[in-house]
Amino acid sequence: MSVKKIEIMDTTLRDGEQTSSVSFSASEKLTIAILLLEELKVDRIEIASARVSEGEFQAVKEITNWAAEHDYLDKVEVLSFVDNGISINWMVEAGAKVQNLLTKGSLNHLTHQLKKTSSQHFKEISEVIKLGQDKGVVTNVYLEDWSNGMRNSKAYVYEFLDFLATQPIKRIMLPDTLGVLTPEESYAFVKEIKDTYPNLHFDFHGHNDYDLGVANVMSALQAGADGLHLTINGMGERAGNAPMSSTIAVINDFMPELTTGVNEKMLYTVCKLVENFSGVVIPSNKPIIGANVFTQTAGIHADGDNKNNLYFSDLMPERFGRKRQYALGKSSGKANIQKNLQQLGLQLNDEDLKKVTQRIIELGDKKQVVTKEDLPYIISDVLDRTYEEKIKINSYVLTHSKGLKPSTTVSLTIEEETFEENAQGDGQFDAFMNAIRSVFKRKGTILPDLIDYAVRIPPGSRSDALCETIITWKYPEKEFKTRGLDSDQTVSAIKATEKMLNIVVN
Repeated sequence: MSVKKIEIMDTTLRDGEQTSSVSFSASEKLTIAILLLEELKVDRIEIASARVSEGEFQAVKEITNWAAEHDYLDKVEVLSFVDNGISINWMVEAGAKVQNLLTKGSLNHLTHQLKKTSSQHFKEISEVIKLGQDKGVVTNVYLEDWSNGMRNSKAYVYEFLDFLATQPIKRIMLPDTLGVLTPEESYAFVKEIKDTYPNLHFDFHGHNDYDLGVANVMSALQAGADGLHLTINGMGERAGNAPMSSTIAVINDFMPELTTGVNEKMLYTVCKLVENFSGVVIPSNKPIIGANVFTQTAGIHADGDNKNNLYFSDLMPERFGRKRQYALGKSSGKANIQKNLQQLGLQLNDEDLKKVTQRIIELGDKKQVVTKEDLPYIISDVLDRTYEEKIKINSYVLTHSKGLKPSTTVSLTIEEETFEENAQGDGQFDAFMNAIRSVFKRKGTILPDLIDYAVRIPPGSRSDALCETIITWKYPEKEFKTRGLDSDQTVSAIKATEKMLNIVVN
């Protein structure tokens, strides 16, 4: 079976930049352009619209200077307009050599926006193509609103294509400008055109207004499209364009008769960089590149992965430079925990694993997902409990008000006898300790001195991370440490103190 190579043109820096509130700096554009061509290995990049601004001109100039030095200039394209050569002059001055000429692909646009006849429009287009040719500029042609043109003015579209077939152009580009096509229409329209003009090169440019961008791309390819226009993270106007990551995965997995030169392994890296530069956050459930898409949460899935990879598919994270993760929460079981322990190089016996599982379930009721980085803290917290629990802190109220001394009211049970105490202190935890000391003073028990108090959270965690408090206690004859774990720092210190009290009375 012969395999057809599909040209991939990335338009993140032009069409993708039309995402609301997104504007890349010149240095960001150059960085993205280099990554797209050298690392992701797309065939072409559309980097700007001609005549937009002086800043855009400088950005194009930086990219074309770099592209000329590295033999990529024929892969760098700029959107131009039917404007008597003004766009071409702008491009040539900026160093660009390929124009993507924006023309009208529907009679509705031609009549109501340009207010011209088809012959007038075609004549002006041919003049621009000739001007470009004279200045060494290669021309591709966009048929703006082509999808509605095929629906409502097909005769005009074919008149236009008959004209373009006589012109010295390289590609004809078919945009679903408003994102209105269905997969069935995408297939029918592209096939009809490709059957009529088998020797012309046609690109399909899909938008995602009905969330059909990838499906329409797949249909267009099945119908014979020669190239695709895609954007990183599906960026673009309104609901965005067909996304690079999902489209490449679909081609590689479901269309063996087609191939692209795109380097799958770099998709995630490039997507994350564009996320950072654009400020547009990738949804956590976005296929291929979302934070959660390679995370198993249900324990039964992790168990199945242990038993012949029952929940694996062709979408293996390693393909995209990522790793499978196993979430820790109230719906995870021992299998999830074992997977995370393996990644950390840790082992637990069955009894300890059961204790850790129960603790994670308890934490999951308060904190939806526990991270792998939290796991060592949870293990140390659980396995630290080598005593009989004779003391239980039942409840407490911690108050902190500006201008007033912090105070605590605490209730605790000591061997089935309940005590309640109130105290003030220099801080909430100090007030808590003063209340506890008052209770034990009445019991005739001297508590150890607190000589060190350390708080830490897992590296890279957020403000809702689990917090481990390690307190060092000292009697005249010995020192010992206790740990507390909670998403609240003061509560984690109280839990460490509860452990100390149980050690003291055992």
